[in-house]
Amino acid sequence: MHAHEQNVDSVDPNQSPGKTTIVWSRAVILTVLLCALVAGVILLVGAIFGKPTLTALSPEPVSLFGPSTLEEAIFVVESDSESLQAANWSLDGTDVTSQARVANGRAELAFEAIADGPHRLAVSSSGALPWSTATVAWTFTVDTTPPDIAFSPESLVAERDEAHQITGTVDPGATLTIAGRDITLTDGAFAIELAQPPQDALLFVAVDMAGNQSEELVRVATIPRAPDAPVRGVHVSAKAWADESLRSEILRLVEDDLINTVQLDLKDETGEVGYNSAVVLGHTIGATKSYYDLAAAVSMLHASGVRVIGRLVAFRDPILADWAWTNERWRQVVQTPDGQPYAAYGGFTNLANRRVRTYNIDIAEEAARIGVDDILFDYVRRPDGPIESMVFPGLDVDPEVALITFLEETEERLAPYRTFIGASVFGIAALRPQDVAQNVPDIADHVDYIAPMVYPSHWSAGVYDVEEPSLDPYAIVRRSLEDFVFKIEGRGARVLPWLQDFSLEVDYGPDEVRAQIEGARDAGIDEWLLWDPAVTYTSEALQRRP
Repeated sequence: MHAHEQNVDSVDPNQSPGKTTIVWSRAVILTVLLCALVAGVILLVGAIFGKPTLTALSPEPVSLFGPSTLEEAIFVVESDSESLQAANWSLDGTDVTSQARVANGRAELAFEAIADGPHRLAVSSSGALPWSTATVAWTFTVDTTPPDIAFSPESLVAERDEAHQITGTVDPGATLTIAGRDITLTDGAFAIELAQPPQDALLFVAVDMAGNQSEELVRVATIPRAPDAPVRGVHVSAKAWADESLRSEILRLVEDDLINTVQLDLKDETGEVGYNSAVVLGHTIGATKSYYDLAAAVSMLHASGVRVIGRLVAFRDPILADWAWTNERWRQVVQTPDGQPYAAYGGFTNLANRRVRTYNIDIAEEAARIGVDDILFDYVRRPDGPIESMVFPGLDVDPEVALITFLEETEERLAPYRTFIGASVFGIAALRPQDVAQNVPDIADHVDYIAPMVYPSHWSAGVYDVEEPSLDPYAIVRRSLEDFVFKIEGRGARVLPWLQDFSLEVDYGPDEVRAQIEGARDAGIDEWLLWDPAVTYTSEALQRRP
């Protein structure tokens, strides 16, 4: 039998032509499924038993880091040493593995510096199979920028003695304190109400949500009060005003529009109260002389459009010092270390004594009530000379501080009258305030103007780089006044200088007086008071105002 015939005979006559193919396809599918199942089991086992385990230990979930918290933050993961050795660290996709430290089953990383903004730190370690990888990640934001405190510029300038408001904004989410007091914010904006402009700088502290802190030490610049017209005035003693001829010369200067201010002595350097004062102590000690009627003088001068400044010599007071010592009021008198009255200037009263201060303020208030426009204190200081050579009974602070107390008390008493307050100071006080207890910036906080006595004849050679001050009145006046303006800037006081209209070693005439006025003007000051103890003024040096 032929082989071909046998193959033909073995075919099932009932089988259709495509049935063999179907059987074969099922076998293939079963085989593939079986292989896939085996592979899946292998993969599952590999994934379960070959994948490393990474556990984040710190930090706790934090979304925001500031400078202090980031500095303390250490990112730590725990696993077996093999996985940790194979771990890769990446920050925002950049490899930082070299910065990580591995020890004792832990890996940690701390940043010395990192840019502000959002970040993602990831730690990954691969297992036995390429796809069996464990990953731990932190998503956080770094903010090391201090919050901004912005002030409304107009709120940093105030009118003297007026209620004031400081306004501004801070960055959203920040808190704000001033001098340790919490400030209410509305959408980051603040408005701080003050009864009057602050004399000292204010410390503002803002803290944002990341713990960043910013500080701003802010001083509100106070605009000095000023009269309607710049002061052009002359000194007139009580006796001079009582003298008809001298008074007539002063009034002629007024009529010629060469001056618009007359400074009348209330209490002078001898201790005499020159007008008809009703202050009791002045009569008790024999100081009240009543050379002129203050109310009548003020009325007459005001009728001519003249400003009246009442000069009040405060602590140089021989009459009060002598009376107090004689009547065993020793504490009212400056003394020497051995317990004797301090003899300089004929007697100096104690600026620390309340009765002495009250006496002077009583005179100031009386003059303000009568209508005097300004109270200008003179000798508002301690005696010049070594501080160790004098004793101030009851003084438990520096003399400079006691002087400020006196000015504060004066401010309070004169506030109802709106009277201007001035303080005459030594020219040298801008350079050496401790010499006479005249701290110019501090004084400026409590007066409307500083009146520096910048008489050229009173300066030492070489001061302010002026070789011979009395021979160069323009230079010494300009340079010294520029220093005074700088020292009290923003303090709420202006500078009204005393200028020299008398001769001392060097003859002073129209040119010298005019040079001082020009020096003051070039220092930014268009005001002046002329001093001549004889009350005879150089009209040729003065000009009418346009």
